[in-house]
Amino acid sequence: MINKQRMIDNFLSYVQIDSETKNEKNICDYISKQMKDLGFEVIVDNAGEAIGSNGYNVCVKYSNNSKKQPILLSAHLDTVTPGNGIKPIIDGDIIKTDGTTILGSDDKSGVAIIVECMQTIKENNLDSRPIEAVFSIYEEGGLKGAKAFDISQVAAKEAIVLDAGGPIGTICVTAPAQDVITVDIYGKAAHAGMEPEAGVSAIQIAANAISKMNLYRIDEETTANFGIINGGVATNIITDHVHLVGETRSLSTDKLEKQTKSMVDTLEKTASELGGEVNIVVDRSYNPFNISEDSNIVKGMKDAFVKNGFTPQCVPTGGGSDTNVYTDKGLSAINISCGMADVHTTNEYIKISDMEDCAKSLLTFLLDS
Repeated sequence: MINKQRMIDNFLSYVQIDSETKNEKNICDYISKQMKDLGFEVIVDNAGEAIGSNGYNVCVKYSNNSKKQPILLSAHLDTVTPGNGIKPIIDGDIIKTDGTTILGSDDKSGVAIIVECMQTIKENNLDSRPIEAVFSIYEEGGLKGAKAFDISQVAAKEAIVLDAGGPIGTICVTAPAQDVITVDIYGKAAHAGMEPEAGVSAIQIAANAISKMNLYRIDEETTANFGIINGGVATNIITDHVHLVGETRSLSTDKLEKQTKSMVDTLEKTASELGGEVNIVVDRSYNPFNISEDSNIVKGMKDAFVKNGFTPQCVPTGGGSDTNVYTDKGLSAINISCGMADVHTTNEYIKISDMEDCAKSLLTFLLDS
């Protein structure tokens, strides 16, 4: 019953609407109008005002008076950069770009699959679980749209997020927490040629501190990295300010806190030893989630994949998603693969057949669970 061509047409339309994080208004307007025109109830919020985006979360509801329990389906509307002026190319079963931009299958493939399932159910008057779909903003860079979403607007106690890669049948049941560590190191400026000994180099403090840290793969559950460093204005000036941004992630909250503390302590100690100062802000971006494979939502999705000929695989993931937020808000949530590949790069692509297979499996879940 899934209309593959309609779903792909929607997907191609979505990815050609610029919607880099914080600039999602046009895709929000498009989805809102599309779903209203299809006869669905649409609710929007003012989340963007609070989180620095010009967009808003879009909540779409549908029920055919079924006595089944409602389900929340979710995908995010924003993309990473470079995500403006996307020109999708269909090459057989693959949708990609010319390599100058990302594709945006993360996560507009999830959006297109949800819309197609809802449209298929409505036009065929199928007895499905009532659906509460949330299309969030500002997912990339902190899951801020989902955090700002008022969960009291929905009745669902279970959620499926469509925002993962891997083979169709992949169910992410575990994901880490993340701390973002923002650091400002202050030294003392001096002329690097005439009196360098009078200065305190913020660059040296940063370099020494980072060199002492245990970073990258810490263990099977924990990672850490500094990914942004800015500072300095000229080679003849001892740099008096450096700005760093790093992160820690772990499936274990205890390990996360231990790793974060180690990095903070190292920065503070090194700055003190070399005569500088440091200001550090640690922000818990999201908490971990870990759902049992015996939960109803996991068992139901597994059954749906099996019925469509796929072998379900319950896996951990190293990335955060809106699933983390919905879990924090009290829902039993999982994240499933839409088939997206090489995301966050200009080599990103997705198979049309994977999108269709994901949609068929999700539709089976909605009808049978």
